[in-house]
Amino acid sequence: MFSADMGSSESTPPPPPPPPPQSPPPHPSPPPAPPSPCLRQPWRQLTESSGDIIRYLGAYHPRNAQFSHLRVLLHGPVGAGKSSFINSVDSALRGRVTGRAATDATSGRSYTLEYKTYKIEKQASSFYSVVFNDIMGLEDNLDNGVQVDDVKLAMKGHVREKHKFNPQNPLSERDFGYNPDPTLDDKVHVLVCVVPVDTVSLLSDGVVQKLRQVRLAARDQGIPQFAILTKVDQACPEVGRDIRNIHKSKYLKKQVEQFSVLLGIPVNCIFLVKNYESESSTSEDISRPILTALKQMVNYGEDYVNDINSNSNSNSFRSTSYTYEYHEELYINTEGPGEEERMRRHWS
Repeated sequence: MFSADMGSSESTPPPPPPPPPQSPPPHPSPPPAPPSPCLRQPWRQLTESSGDIIRYLGAYHPRNAQFSHLRVLLHGPVGAGKSSFINSVDSALRGRVTGRAATDATSGRSYTLEYKTYKIEKQASSFYSVVFNDIMGLEDNLDNGVQVDDVKLAMKGHVREKHKFNPQNPLSERDFGYNPDPTLDDKVHVLVCVVPVDTVSLLSDGVVQKLRQVRLAARDQGIPQFAILTKVDQACPEVGRDIRNIHKSKYLKKQVEQFSVLLGIPVNCIFLVKNYESESSTSEDISRPILTALKQMVNYGEDYVNDINSNSNSNSFRSTSYTYEYHEELYINTEGPGEEERMRRHWS
């Protein structure tokens, strides 16, 4: 016999299973890495060592017997590093840091006031066959800085050694500092424009106009022209960390191209350098770009003096001048990749 309450009881349903464990939310994808400020490969290869270039320059002497040396004139805005570049060339060639050309890191005015020739000692009582002249800096204000007419006179050899420039009174034929009868050695054989690389887009219209006037005057005389863009380590952090990035820096490459358009100087005549400023000893990585630029100046200057008519006192630059002008126009009017290669083919 069954108990009465056995049929009345109901079974309790089992508890629901626990929910499956939830996967943690996926981590958001990291943002893409910013593009590298440096190219994978340098856009310009420096194939020669400093030692090779020093030996080349040590053996160099103008083939034209009318010349004892090449004269290189540096010009550019105030504070560009013209005097520092002369010191850097001297340092790179002599293997120790020198400071013969006075510089000033604080003044906003030109520290160079007089026209002075710098010879670089090769050995005791012998010198390299290239000399440098520094000149007062160009300024926007007509009352300050060297006058364009004075730069033109210097190119023609009419400025005497130690002449002190006066921005308010350009040199005239009546002045003692005027050289009425310059020799071929007195004249300028290579013109170099020196500009801080980070100021290319900041140059005032007045300074750019003066730079162009000087450039056109040199073109009319057939004088080969170069540009040195300085202070690369201050302009690009990657180069400041490692000077070997000088030709990998995208920013510096862009500045070179911009300066080429600004003044019409071909890219292969524009050189990036770091001057010796805070260093106490020389190094291959700093010296090599400096000496590479110097060798090109010597090569172009040699072509120039060899093309001078020995029967004329004027600086005729017939065949090479024509090629240089065509080279210049080709660069200005050609766009797109490969333009630099085409220019090189037209130079020869």
